[in-house]
Amino acid sequence: MRALPVGDDALLVEVSSGEEAQALHAELLRRRAEGALSVREIVPAARTVLLDGLADPARLASELAASRVPPAPPRARDVVELPVRYDGPDLEDVAAHWGVSTREVARIHAGTEFSVAFCGFAPGFGYLTGLPPSYDVPRRATPRTAVPGGAVALAGPYTGVYPRSSPGGWQLIGTTDTVLWDVTRVPAALLSPGTRVRFVPVGSS
Repeated sequence: MRALPVGDDALLVEVSSGEEAQALHAELLRRRAEGALSVREIVPAARTVLLDGLADPARLASELAASRVPPAPPRARDVVELPVRYDGPDLEDVAAHWGVSTREVARIHAGTEFSVAFCGFAPGFGYLTGLPPSYDVPRRATPRTAVPGGAVALAGPYTGVYPRSSPGGWQLIGTTDTVLWDVTRVPAALLSPGTRVRFVPVGSS
């Protein structure tokens, strides 16, 4: 674990894996909830956690370097279910990459319980992990200039759902009508780090 200063009151903590980043994020949230850590923002990413709004970043950096982060606690029981039509334009390419039929892609994907590792890219976009490494897929060689909102996509070890239309280079395997980001909802984002997610097939695939 390495803590790097960011400006005057922030730290970027680097760890060696996504699992360690999730565990560190959970531990820092616990410390803040107990009043043992005063920080404005705690933002996880693939292998880092950013802490912003610290009174004494140097002291916390020393404490983290000398501490052991416990494993992340068991996930919450509630699972967010996202209805999905496996009708994406890249479904056949993903099937060929996996060496299975398109129907089997849908079965494997829908049979996996995912967890939101971190959020980013666009408001409401969660990077979901859960598929075994053997199902990693490359990004498209040529990104699309516009991916429709609700597109269910794969890239590397992650699954994601585009909250709104935007450019993107992920492999599109399906579509959901679920609203991922709604400013009239509290919280606006349906998905947040640690959220458990399952995709539920609807219609034909």
